[in-house]
Amino acid sequence: MTDTTHTQPIPPGGTARQRSPEVRFAADALRGLRQDLFHDAFAYRPLPPTEPGGRFTRRGSERVREYGAWVLHAVVVALAGMAMFLAVASARGGGLSALLCALLAGAPVLLTLVRPVGAFWVSLAANTVALVLTGASESPWPPGGFLAHLAVLTIVAARTRPRTAAWMWGLTAVYGFLTDGLFGWGDDLGYGSDLGMMLFFSGVALLVVTVRQTLRQARREVSVHRTVTAHERSRRTLLEERTTIARELHDVVAHHMSVVAIQAEAAPYRVENPPPELEQAFATIRENAVAALTELRRVLGVVRAQDYAAPDAPQPTLAELDGLLANVRDAGLDVTKLVTGAVRELPQGVELSAYRIVQEALSNTLRHAPGANAKVEIGYVLGGLGLRVVNGAPPAPSLVKPSPGAGHGITGMRERVTMLNGEMTAAPTAEGGYEVTVFLPVPAAPIEGAA
Repeated sequence: MTDTTHTQPIPPGGTARQRSPEVRFAADALRGLRQDLFHDAFAYRPLPPTEPGGRFTRRGSERVREYGAWVLHAVVVALAGMAMFLAVASARGGGLSALLCALLAGAPVLLTLVRPVGAFWVSLAANTVALVLTGASESPWPPGGFLAHLAVLTIVAARTRPRTAAWMWGLTAVYGFLTDGLFGWGDDLGYGSDLGMMLFFSGVALLVVTVRQTLRQARREVSVHRTVTAHERSRRTLLEERTTIARELHDVVAHHMSVVAIQAEAAPYRVENPPPELEQAFATIRENAVAALTELRRVLGVVRAQDYAAPDAPQPTLAELDGLLANVRDAGLDVTKLVTGAVRELPQGVELSAYRIVQEALSNTLRHAPGANAKVEIGYVLGGLGLRVVNGAPPAPSLVKPSPGAGHGITGMRERVTMLNGEMTAAPTAEGGYEVTVFLPVPAAPIEGAA
């Protein structure tokens, strides 16, 4: 029995060139290191003042808030001064050497105000120069350099991303081990290397800063998400309200167009021996009415839900307003009605919108001001219809708590008013209540027999 093994040739540029996951991870890590700490390391990025409304600019007088915007800059300067003081106090030679060590300790901290990533590299270089000036008699970080580098790590981490903080901590550890081995510090000097202290304190500081940045970013994302959600909710509510209005108008217009078609069809039979021109005119009217009705149902039918059924009863008008008021009285709202002007029949679209506006205003009163009284005023004027729904402040010792809302009812009312080219105002009253005022214009009916 012969065992034959078939081998597939590796195409050029194929599997042979694929890198292992470990190699890809290392390459991505090195790419991130180059991007965070090498690419534009000395780019000019000044620390901006604190924005209005921040922790240091929320309270106090105008002058205090103005100075509070520069608190972070003052903290950085104070840290630089402390590092310079420790460098001078720990300098053994004194004179020019102490002054130079102080500058080497304070300069990197101050540099974080304008070039944060470059300040990290300057801090490592300045610490090395300081070690050479002191004769390498100190551990990897002399007192001034220890505080300066710790401050630089913390400030740079606060101004960059968390990944940069991890890279800086790792490079600090590598630098400490290299300088510790290069200068050969040990216990024979009377004290050991402070590399462990640097790694511990810097690790704690960077961890705190990273967690704080992560929480702030999470809160910012949540705030953005809430804003987008609220905007989408308002937009969806607006579209739903427009859909409801379109449905109601469809039913109103469809009813009138159906009446026109039926009257046009029956009109020729009411006249004895009508002329052919009259029959043709009524036939044309009926055909146009039927075509318009079909087109109306086709266009406005897209806004209907799948389970929506046209109501059998006609849409409500102001004539049914007393029934609405009776219902809200049964729900516990003390409401009164006042009608001024000559009551007359208005276009059905105006009647329907007026009824819905009053209905929504009273519903808002029940939700947001339980226990308060309300008043509905209807004014029939020459140019249209005026509505005013006002409620008082809810009683203080109320067992029923107000129900929170997002103002979608007001949005729906405004849509109806805008559709009829009307005007609307909705605002709290001085007594603690709420008032909705609407004017719906109605064209004057032509005078019969006018030339």
